Amino acid sequence: MDTLQTIILIFVGVAGTAVVLVRRPVDQAIALSFYGLILALMFFVFQAPDVAMSQIAIGAVALPLMILLALAKIRRDAE
Repeated sequence: MDTLQTIILIFVGVAGTAVVLVRRPVDQAIALSFYGLILALMFFVFQAPDVAMSQIAIGAVALPLMILLALAKIRRDAE
C-alpha cells in the first residue's frame, strides 16, 4: 500500500472518531462535514473520482446542511 493511502486511512479513522466523540449537535454536523471531505479525498486517492464527487455533494454538503436546518427548526419550535 502506498504511503499516501496509509496516511489518508489514518485521517479517516481519526475524523470518524472525532465525529463520534463530539457532543454538541452543531459541532457534530461540522465534524460530519469535515469527515465527508476526508472521505472524498480518500476516494480520490484510491482512484474513484466519481464516488469522490458524489461524496462531496452528499456527505460534505447536503447531509450536514439538512442536519443544521433540522436543528434550527427544533430550536425555533422550542421557543
